This record gives sequence, C-alpha cells and structure tokens, in this order.
Amino acid sequence: MPQTIAVLDFGSQLTQVIARRIRECQVFSKIYHYSTPAAKLREEGVVGIILSGGPQSVYAKTAPHPDAAIFALGVPVLGICYGVQLMGHFLGGHVAHSKAREYGHGHLAIQKPGKLFAGLPRKLRVWNSHGDKLTKLPPGFRAIGTTDNSPFAAIEDTKRGFYGIQFHPEVFHTEHGVDMIRNFLLGVCGAQQDWTTKDFIAHTVAAIRAQVGKGRVILGLSGGVDSSVAAALLHKAIGKQLTCVFVDNGLLRKGERDYVEKLYGRHFHIDLRVVDASKLFLRRLKDVSEPEQKRKIIGATFVAVFEKSLKSIGHTEFLGQGTLYPDVIESVSIAGNPASLIKTHHNVGGLPARMKLKLVEPLRELFKDEVRRVGEALGLPREVVWRQPFPGPGLGVRVMGDITAEKLEILRNADAVLHEEMMASGFYYKVWQSFCVFLPVKTVGVFGDERTYDYVIALRVVESTDAMTADWAKLPHDLLQKISGRITNEVRGVGRVVFDISSKPPATIEWE
Repeated sequence: MPQTIAVLDFGSQLTQVIARRIRECQVFSKIYHYSTPAAKLREEGVVGIILSGGPQSVYAKTAPHPDAAIFALGVPVLGICYGVQLMGHFLGGHVAHSKAREYGHGHLAIQKPGKLFAGLPRKLRVWNSHGDKLTKLPPGFRAIGTTDNSPFAAIEDTKRGFYGIQFHPEVFHTEHGVDMIRNFLLGVCGAQQDWTTKDFIAHTVAAIRAQVGKGRVILGLSGGVDSSVAAALLHKAIGKQLTCVFVDNGLLRKGERDYVEKLYGRHFHIDLRVVDASKLFLRRLKDVSEPEQKRKIIGATFVAVFEKSLKSIGHTEFLGQGTLYPDVIESVSIAGNPASLIKTHHNVGGLPARMKLKLVEPLRELFKDEVRRVGEALGLPREVVWRQPFPGPGLGVRVMGDITAEKLEILRNADAVLHEEMMASGFYYKVWQSFCVFLPVKTVGVFGDERTYDYVIALRVVESTDAMTADWAKLPHDLLQKISGRITNEVRGVGRVVFDISSKPPATIEWE
C-alpha cells in the first residue's frame, strides 16, 4: 500500500480538490471525516495531514473540530483557510472575525520561502475565501507570508512540521498552488510518489471484485465518458456479470440513441439492453418548471425504469453508476460533514427502500480529467474518452421552464449546429463544455420582410479543469457569428441567440 496523506474534511466544497491535487503529485490521499480519532490515523500509517477549509467559524458553537491529538502524532500538518484557523485555535493562537472579508484574487508576499515556498516567486496571486483570520500566532510559529488583509497569511513551525495558509492553493486561480502542495508532500512529509492511474485501476478492480463477488451488476449506460469508464472498469473486474441498460428518456441529444447503439456494438462486447421510456419521462415532466423538481422526477423515473428492466435481466444484486465527486459534493454532505447543498444530481442520494440493489460507484472519488486518464489507460476510444460532459437529466435541465416535445426539438437542432461548428473549428476538444440552452421567452425579429416572434437560444461554452470552477470560453467572433447565423436560419422557432459570459462561481455550468 502506498504512503497516505490524510485530508480531514471540515465541509469545504473544495476538499476533494485538495485530494485530487495530491494525486496529481502521484501521492496517495484519503479523505477522512473531520472527527476521525488520531489513533485511527496512526493505525493507518499516515505520513502527513491536511486540514481542509470550511464554511464555519472556529469559535462558533457548532464549529467542526478535530481530535486535538492529531497535533501530537509527530507527522507534518498543513492547515488551509479554516484549517489554519483551527491550528491557531487549538495551538494557542487567536482567531477573530476580519473587518474586511477576503474573497477572490489576492496578492501574497512571501517573506521567508522555507520548505513550503521553495523555488517559488516572492509575489504570487492567490485565491481567498474567508471572513475570519489569525490575529495572534501560536507559540513556536512565525509568519512567512502576508496578504493585504492578513499579516499571517502563511505561517510555519519548522520544528513540528506545521504549516498554515489562509488562501486556497488547491484551486487553479492560485499561482503555483500545486507546487506549494508538492513542496509540503515531498519536502516536508517526505512522501514517495508511488500512486498512479495504473494503481487506481488495479485497486478499483480489486475493490469491485471484493464487493460484488459472484453477483450481477446492472449499469445505466449513457454513452458519456463517466458511464463508459465505469462500465469498462466493471467489465474488466467482473466480465459477463455486468449488464448495461441504455434508457432513451426523450431528453437526449440529436441522434444519441443510434450513436450509443453503434458505438458499443463496435467497441465493446457488453450485454447492452436498450429501453425506450421517452413517453414515460415526458408524461411525468409535463407542466413541471422548477429545476429541483425536474431533477427528482427524472431521477425517480430512472430508478423505476431500471427496476422494470430487472425483470428481463434476472436476479441482480448491484446497481453500477458513473457518479463523480463533483456530483456528490454538490448534492450531499460527505460523510456527515457540514458542506452546503448546491443542487441534487439524478444519480446521487441512494435508492428507495423497496429496491434491493446495492450501489457500485467506482468513480465516486474522481474528477472528470482523472476519469479521462483512467479511460485512456483502459484503452477506450478517443471519441468516448474526450466526449464533453452531458448531465444525467439530459436536455431536461437545458430547457428552462416546462418541457414540451416542441421545445426539445428546437433545442436538439440548435445543439446539433453548435456541436458541428465546434468540431469543425477544432474548439470542441479545447473547451470543457459547449451546449445550448432553451429560454422560455420570445422576442421580436425580422425574417425577410416579415415580423417574427420566436424563442431565444443561449450558448454556454466554458473552460475548466475539474468542473468545480469554470470560466466562459473566449471563442473567435467569426465562429460565434457563424453559429448564431446557422441556428437562426436553420432552426425553426429560434429568432435570437445570446452568449453566456458567466463564470463559476457565482453561476453553475448548467443553468439548472
């Protein structure tokens, strides 16, 4: 087993990003509940601990606190944001509410590079997100970096190997953030770089076999990278014990059903069943406009369809899913941590009590780019591995307001135009996601000599590395003009095209 870096989760939406950055450095990481006893960490042989950020104040009555004994384990500790405040709170310093809240980009001035900032420039742009700050250092610590709002933005106690930073090195907005984490892992903890994609596959295959045994797994195959890699991992582990079900929910992109059937008939030797449930989904979604209600209806209907499919498959014990960590972290509090709910994902949250299926989620702790690397290592074709993300609820969350067959057809045709032009221009594989959104408003226009009153299509094209943060893509104006012109000319019912220039945060990538 590789050496382990423990990440204690205090409810930050970015906790798994920390773990992901550690894995990028080829060091094994494991996320633990913030209250995990120090004795358990000692038993599991951790060589370093990282305290995550979190939404609360360390001095609040309901604030999540760790086992104080973690500071006596004799292993290095790095506190990030809320984590550094915890170190101050537990080790004899003082934390107070800051008059000027730091959020977004800030400037770090490094006074003493030491091991944490070794080899880095003395001035860096960093990403802040905090309302509290250290006002007094614990005994044994010294300040090694400052920001405009904090004289203790980076601190160290070299004798104990304790470090704290008020900003977030795990997000790509922080310059050399990964280098800081690598310095802590290798320079402070002395960790070995012995964790790779190959190791993940071997570990996961073994875990699947141990969980499933001789049982049978049913998996919903959408044709996207998540479900495809999940299917490949499951198939590698249990072979003919896997049955995949493709559900035509009526919310698919143009030609999606034919694409999936042909693709998997060509590249895979998997038992694939195709179920046409489009009428059922659209009937249940009739006159429903509220986004969360849509997602819940779609999720419940998926479960119902799977439940019905079981009768033709025979005895099945497990339900496989391509759930990724961004789905989980935006939907539930991980392991009971205090994270805030953002939105419900259709494939997160468990199964109804009446179903006797157990979940198998081999990708649950991975981000999209990691999933792609696993897919490449498994030998999946480029057209699958590098396909852009598509939400489980499909076009149901890209039609704003109530869903009708007419609106879906307009959106499908517009989205097909966008896809063609993104592929032709070479931008499809350069951006994270590109799709159309149907807006339930009509605007006046002119077509020839006639007045029109048609719907609006919004283009959403974003750049990202992990879907936790994203920025709108700066596409060439001539490409945008061509896309807009083709949609308004070729797609009946569309009179106007707009381009979404919102970043995440504050917006999400999907509109619903």
